[in-house]
Amino acid sequence: MQTLAPTLGLTLQSVELRDRKDIDDGFAAIIRDRADGVIVDSHPVNGSNQTRIIEFSAANRLPAIYVWRRYVDAGGLMSYGPSFYELWRRAATYVDKILKAAKPADLPVEQPTRYELVINLKTAKELGLTIPQTLLLRADEVIE
Repeated sequence: MQTLAPTLGLTLQSVELRDRKDIDDGFAAIIRDRADGVIVDSHPVNGSNQTRIIEFSAANRLPAIYVWRRYVDAGGLMSYGPSFYELWRRAATYVDKILKAAKPADLPVEQPTRYELVINLKTAKELGLTIPQTLLLRADEVIE
């Protein structure tokens, strides 16, 4: 993202959240630097503070994109990331092989192959955003 951003006329600023106490400082930095949007990655601190992050984004009218769809189900704007269903299905395949005596060290490491885009139109309307029809058509799910 850091490499591509300047070609799109964007400036990215990282706000590292290593633990719960960093959240308020991170929020303050986002406000201080007048961010136009937020990208929330899959760090465990973010996951355990999902509600606070969604509420912060909404209160400050910041569009946010998340890695996991559960944020969108909880009121976030949009997510683009691996399909949780597909990850669990693949995990079950590994469990099956291990229960049939396969050695875990012999099993290949797999990367996600299915990614999903989920958009929450209710949140978009609350933020005063119009989601382009082309993006809505690409979405795997649109929550209304």
